[in-house]
Amino acid sequence: MPSKDPAHENGAVLVGRHSQGECLSAVVQDLTDGRGAVLEVTGEPGIGKTALLGLLAERAAGAGALVARAHATSGTTQPGQVIREVLDALEVRDSPMARKPGAGAGTEVRSVLGRWSARRGGVLVLDNLQLCDEQSARLIAQLVRTPPPGPFVLALAHRPRQSSPVLREALEHGVETGSVIRLAPSSLDLQEISTLLGSEGSHADTTSRHAFSHPARDHAYTEWRASPAPVIDGSYAERLHAASGGNPRMLRILVAARWDPDEWPLSAGPDRDGMLREAVPVVTELASISADAARSVQVAAVLGDPFLPDDVAAVSDLGLQPTLGAFTELVAADLIRPLPWGGGYVFRHPVLGHVALEHASPALRVNAHRRALELLTKRGASAYRRARQAEHLVGAGSAETGQVLVEGAAEVMAESPAVAARWLRLALDHLPAGEGTSASRVVLVLDCCRALSAVGRLREARSLVHELLRHQSDLSEDLRLSTYAVCGELERLLGRHQEADAVVRTALDLVPRPLPVPLPAPAAELITAYGRVQLFRGAYGEARDVVREAAEAAGAAGPAVPYLRALSALGDSQLGLLPEAVAEVTECARIVDALPDAAAVTMPDVLAMLGCAELFQERFHDAYRHLERGLQATTGATRRFIRINQLVALCHLDQMTGRLESLCRRAGEAELLARTTGADEAAGVAMLLRATGLLWTRSRRDTDRLLELAGEGLSLALRKRGWRAAVAVGLHAHAQFLGGDPAGCLRTLVEQGGPQLQRLLRAWQPSLLALASVAALQCGDIDAAHDWARTGEAAAEQLGLPLQQQHVRRARAALHAAAGEHRLAAELFHEAAESFRRAGLPVEHAWTLVTGAPSVHAAHGTQQALEWLDMAGKAARACGAQRILEEAAKTRVSLPASRAATGAVAATAQNGSAPTTVALLTEREREIAELAAEGKRTKEIAEQLFVSTRTVETHLGRVYRKLDIPSRASLPRALGRVVHRPTA
Repeated sequence: MPSKDPAHENGAVLVGRHSQGECLSAVVQDLTDGRGAVLEVTGEPGIGKTALLGLLAERAAGAGALVARAHATSGTTQPGQVIREVLDALEVRDSPMARKPGAGAGTEVRSVLGRWSARRGGVLVLDNLQLCDEQSARLIAQLVRTPPPGPFVLALAHRPRQSSPVLREALEHGVETGSVIRLAPSSLDLQEISTLLGSEGSHADTTSRHAFSHPARDHAYTEWRASPAPVIDGSYAERLHAASGGNPRMLRILVAARWDPDEWPLSAGPDRDGMLREAVPVVTELASISADAARSVQVAAVLGDPFLPDDVAAVSDLGLQPTLGAFTELVAADLIRPLPWGGGYVFRHPVLGHVALEHASPALRVNAHRRALELLTKRGASAYRRARQAEHLVGAGSAETGQVLVEGAAEVMAESPAVAARWLRLALDHLPAGEGTSASRVVLVLDCCRALSAVGRLREARSLVHELLRHQSDLSEDLRLSTYAVCGELERLLGRHQEADAVVRTALDLVPRPLPVPLPAPAAELITAYGRVQLFRGAYGEARDVVREAAEAAGAAGPAVPYLRALSALGDSQLGLLPEAVAEVTECARIVDALPDAAAVTMPDVLAMLGCAELFQERFHDAYRHLERGLQATTGATRRFIRINQLVALCHLDQMTGRLESLCRRAGEAELLARTTGADEAAGVAMLLRATGLLWTRSRRDTDRLLELAGEGLSLALRKRGWRAAVAVGLHAHAQFLGGDPAGCLRTLVEQGGPQLQRLLRAWQPSLLALASVAALQCGDIDAAHDWARTGEAAAEQLGLPLQQQHVRRARAALHAAAGEHRLAAELFHEAAESFRRAGLPVEHAWTLVTGAPSVHAAHGTQQALEWLDMAGKAARACGAQRILEEAAKTRVSLPASRAATGAVAATAQNGSAPTTVALLTEREREIAELAAEGKRTKEIAEQLFVSTRTVETHLGRVYRKLDIPSRASLPRALGRVVHRPTA
């Protein structure tokens, strides 16, 4: 029977507390055996000390022991209050200690506790001891030093920063001497937070059970359901981990507030009531401090981390000396902590500042924000810092608020579009009457639409921009072009390709031709939008000339140059115009690579387009570099559409380079993001990529289910006939071929791609034509297979991409093999396999070796064919391609001479000789096999031959397969030897 996880007993789950759970189990077991212990639980507030004490109490009670609990509180005036509560709990009413503590109180308490626990064992749980009075601290310290004998456990929790020196000294001495067991739960790590959120970045509304204690609920173990997050992607758990610091209480508060990573640290989340409900322990801490300290901490929350005593004094109007006194109190209460430099302070945790701010009165907040804004304006602070104050003054009679918000939005637009959108909406909602379609208002609306688009609020943005278009006759020419550009991009992102095309074409007629030099920014924005619309429609050829003209007219260093160059590079790559595309990619990469990270991350769409172009041009290393650099600037809630494109492109790269585990993970994230934003085409492509990755890595028994997944992906992608639909067709055909359905593969290619596959992606057309050729061959249509191969060879020659040519070469090799021309087939298979290997495509390399092994067998014999299969197996194992391993095993068994050799091995083994066996083994394999047959161990063989033990085991594995034997014990007979072993 499996052992019980000590952190999961009785339905309670303490995530990340496995080792502490084991320790508690050991303490309870010792208690039942009659032995006691002193247990200290120490750590930061909210780290889970109370939860561990509660778990101990639950387990001890379950084991039949007596349990008593006491909880220290602030503001206690009666000496020995905690000990009095203990005696009350034990119903010891007549003790002198219960009436008044005296000199011998420690001895008396020890005696009482000894008698109480003597029969059944007892556990005394003392919590929050940093708040206890000095008399109680001294009495508890005596118990730590000399606990009652027998089955008695003293378990206490405290915050060492605030605890009495007397108690800390006793506990430190006990830890040093071994009489005190110290548990110091650490912050939760990223994996543990992912587990609490659901598992591995899945939706956070998945229920997770855990035993985080809640003081307001009598420390009961409760079920915690994470609130729905704005969007969960691969980075959400990581960012939440950073925001919470891994502290369980702060994590709960943030999730209850519906934490949005793109609003942090300005906001803990939109659910104020949820946050305050979960933050009861923090509110209790704030309620226990003096009035000056409370005012200071609320003003500090207005200013934000870090804050200075001078600033708090100026904004709170308390004066410097009272403020310094308040800071002394706040530091003692561990609500704020001094920075090691500059005289500044920060909250113990940023969440405390948000709770303190929400707990303040409206009057205090408004006055504090107004004073703070005045202070920052006098100092010439950044627009961002001033806007943080101004957003709380909208509608409070501050005339400068709107302009401050606009300036702040402009400063944070690239890095925090969610914040920019909020500030711009506030500024728009409080514009003076009569602004109408003034230029300043239109600019605000367009900037707001761009920010809303970046965070996926497309319909809200579309409504705003369409309202502008209703009054387009009142707009200047430049503003009209920008309005159409923004509208076209929004329609495209919403998947409305026809509407997007109509919008941008209408505006394009307003642009003078030839284009003016230098190209004005509104014209550049419109032409970029026009090019993107045509790109995603799969009709970039219609926009190519004007995009190239715009790139030239924009000059050498204009802000639009990287966008136009990247668009031109990707569009030409999509069309298969490789010479022009290569030049554009080279130029765009030169511009982008020269940018510092701070500038590069503001244009993730440029990096995404550039990386996709490099993917099509088989420049895999550069594609990874640019796509992953851009990925750092996107999340599931900010620029999510760009992130989807980045993830899908990286999935294609992972598939080609054999990173199959990464492929499946990224494809899952891309699918989730695409579904939550309504991007059906992208969701379908992501599903197909995941299905393909799983087809490679899973056993054939999962084929039917994975083909169903691929079919669902294709149906989703074909809802909108754009570029992604063409990509989806090729992926689905590939999945069908891998799944053993060549007829379905061919049908998909022809029905969806056209008679010559002309509707599919031009850059990958040769490999798809090669796929059609091999599928036709497996269907028995030799003539069609030759036709497809010839078409593929012509397309590959025209395209000039080396790896696309190798796909066609492999198809031609298959045709030679079918015709019995095995020597020629083996040469072509070898060339293709080596090309794939050198390019870093292990899956294609291994698949080519397995496919070509029968021809190599026919042309060059069994030994070389088996070596090909061994190489294929090694490459497949390295990238987890289980399907290739199964195919290699199947091919190995099907080799005629291999079967004959296996039969010969059995026959010669029976006859006591093995001449044919030796022919199957390489020289090194035979050498290792003979040493193993003599009875030498792996380590001894490795030392004798000066190789590693792993090398020995690898060779022995090959020997077992070639000789068809199960283990080392069968080697002597298989080699025709008789090994004399000593008898017992």
